[in-house]
Amino acid sequence: MADWQANITNWFVAFQDRFINNFIVDERWRYLWDGLGVTLKVTFFALFLGIIIGSVIAIIRASHDKTIKEMPKSFSRILLIFFNKICKIYLTIVRGTPVVVQLLIMVFVIMSSSDPVFAAIITFGINSGAYVAEIVRSGIMSIEPGQFEAGRSLGFNYIQTMRYIILPQALKNVLPALANEFIVLLKETSVAGYAAIQDLTKGGNIILGRTFDAFFPLITVAIIYLLLVMLFTWLVGKLERRLRSSER
Repeated sequence: MADWQANITNWFVAFQDRFINNFIVDERWRYLWDGLGVTLKVTFFALFLGIIIGSVIAIIRASHDKTIKEMPKSFSRILLIFFNKICKIYLTIVRGTPVVVQLLIMVFVIMSSSDPVFAAIITFGINSGAYVAEIVRSGIMSIEPGQFEAGRSLGFNYIQTMRYIILPQALKNVLPALANEFIVLLKETSVAGYAAIQDLTKGGNIILGRTFDAFFPLITVAIIYLLLVMLFTWLVGKLERRLRSSER
């Protein structure tokens, strides 16, 4: 019995010493705290940029799919076809290449003289925009054609109809999907450390490099990500319930 108690005591003391060595000594917990701030900063601003890019692309592609057959041969028709082709090329490239490769190209090739965090925001924003575009486009395409007719009956042109009638309904329908894209983007930013950006995951790796103890920093990083995802998932669920109740 005494040996069992001694083993438990020794294990607890060793556990405590490892915890102190990983987080308390030299205030190493700050690597995680500072990295968390960078992760959230990149995620929020990248999603904002992605929504802007994705919405523009979604409008172009949805407008092409809905109106191209009815449009007479004109410069506007040629312009719409051209921009639709550009959007398809963008979607193919962004969705067909790994985000970590895009990040490395952006940080070390295209924006090598810029702040790496800013370059990461641009990279993840462009990447997220490709997926947001399909989300928003599906929302626009789900709106009944009668809504366009209603806009015309009110004297709106196509752009005004999209702005005041179609987009508000489409964004409301796809808002939960956009919130889930935020959660996916949050986890995707964990590759930022490959570009020497001190995000949350990189903070854990720095502690690992100081202590040569993989358990505490990596498990802590995983728990922080899990807690963040659980929090945002709960918020998304609450948002979905509120949207369903508002439709009644």
